Amino acid sequence: MSTTASGSAHAAYRDMCAIRGFEERLERLFAQGRIRGSTHLGIGQEAVAVGARAGLRDGDVVLPTYRGHAWALAWGMSLRAGFGEMLGKDSGCARGRAGSKHFVDVERGVLPGNAIVAGALPIACGVALAAQMDGRDQVSLAVFGDGATNQAAFHEALNQAQVWKLPVLFLIENNVYSEMTPIAAMIGEGVTLHERATAYGMRSATADGMDVDGVAAAVAEAAEHARAGAGPTLLEVDTYRFCGHMPGDTEPYRTPEEVERMRERDPLRIARERLLAGGSSEAHVAELEQDVEAELDQALADAEGAPDPRVEELAIGISEWMEAVR
Repeated sequence: MSTTASGSAHAAYRDMCAIRGFEERLERLFAQGRIRGSTHLGIGQEAVAVGARAGLRDGDVVLPTYRGHAWALAWGMSLRAGFGEMLGKDSGCARGRAGSKHFVDVERGVLPGNAIVAGALPIACGVALAAQMDGRDQVSLAVFGDGATNQAAFHEALNQAQVWKLPVLFLIENNVYSEMTPIAAMIGEGVTLHERATAYGMRSATADGMDVDGVAAAVAEAAEHARAGAGPTLLEVDTYRFCGHMPGDTEPYRTPEEVERMRERDPLRIARERLLAGGSSEAHVAELEQDVEAELDQALADAEGAPDPRVEELAIGISEWMEAVR
């Protein structure tokens, strides 16, 4: 995938199209029984990851949730490595051993996705503390859903980050539903999630998660705040997933009409219309979309043809103490 660090509108749209196409293919692969375990898609949330990457610098790191495909791809992980991991191939980002919930590409700044709700927040504090102590100009981005704001780790991490003025950004992907429970049923009336930062004296902000440019601007501002030694920011980004929480989710908690109404603000549609309004021709945009589709098809074909992990190497990554237990 292309980098979005330059802030190019075309690059951002291309990356969002690639992420959308990647996850739509995963839906089909899962339905065909070709993906083991579960998978959590974020179709509709692409502008959050791509915008965040555009607002940060090379060298900044991200700690995604188990709904982390978009984050790994936005940070530059290859489509081939993503498909390979989903198919359990040796060409996968974790050599086929991690699966959907734990995408990782340390060289590009993607730390392993975490399946524990709010689990990434204290880890992000540790990573940020290391950068602070080493004098490295690095910002850590902790990503989590709205439901994670009710976890103890959320409050512990925010408090510690503010006390030590850590270079960390806490980003809430507020897609309205904590799995299958409306977030409005989980917090007090009239409360907004970013306002929880007030209890810790922390800076907070909001962004429209359907607008890639808006996300980029909000993240860039928060990152500069952190680089200046002023401490963390709690950023609430309003977004929406058009798919269910996971395969098999019959979505009884929302109506089809609600989903269709939200599709009117599809981040890809918004970005595409902005390109056309900015002078790009329909033919140019269509060619870009066709190129992405071809790239996706080739990456999936490459992953399908990649070798399976060797039986002799299945223990790679197991520590000595685990070997002893076995």
